[in-house]
Amino acid sequence: AFPVHGMCGIWGTLAVGIFGELGFLNGGGFRQLGVQALGTFTIVLFVAAFMFILFKLIDKAVGGLRVSREDEFKGLDITQHGMEGYSGFQIFTNE
Repeated sequence: AFPVHGMCGIWGTLAVGIFGELGFLNGGGFRQLGVQALGTFTIVLFVAAFMFILFKLIDKAVGGLRVSREDEFKGLDITQHGMEGYSGFQIFTNE
């Protein structure tokens, strides 16, 4: 999700400062690009801080964000639902 929503969002925001009506390539100088860059930096900083706090809260409330190594190897279809999601697809036994 990050390459699409994160990087493309950052590029789209900065592109306004480069190609926009008051952008760098249309004679607007670095002002609009600077405003767009500051906005992008602010959003990235806020999201990083907020998600760090949110993930720590979830980690404490649920007891971890990951399944055990054994459950990961077996597959969540087996451990959570008791059956394979793609019957016959696996080339190893997961018992």
